[in-house]
Amino acid sequence: MSVLEPFDIEIFNLTYSVFPEEEGVYTIYKEGKEYLQIQKDTESQWLKLDPESGIPLFGLDEEVNAIGQAIAAREKNTL
Repeated sequence: MSVLEPFDIEIFNLTYSVFPEEEGVYTIYKEGKEYLQIQKDTESQWLKLDPESGIPLFGLDEEVNAIGQAIAAREKNTL
């Protein structure tokens, strides 16, 4: 698998910078500052990772899901 380059996505009129990490984990920057890490759970659900431990935090987060779905759509279009 090739290493993916960082890219930007726009959601809710905000620009997020996405930095792909290992094992499907993505570090997200918002307004130039590290914001959160996310990981794909299912096709439609993404999980926010605890900033201290890296353990997935289960629970519905619309912003995390919107970011994740934009990542999935971009990756599907670049294959």
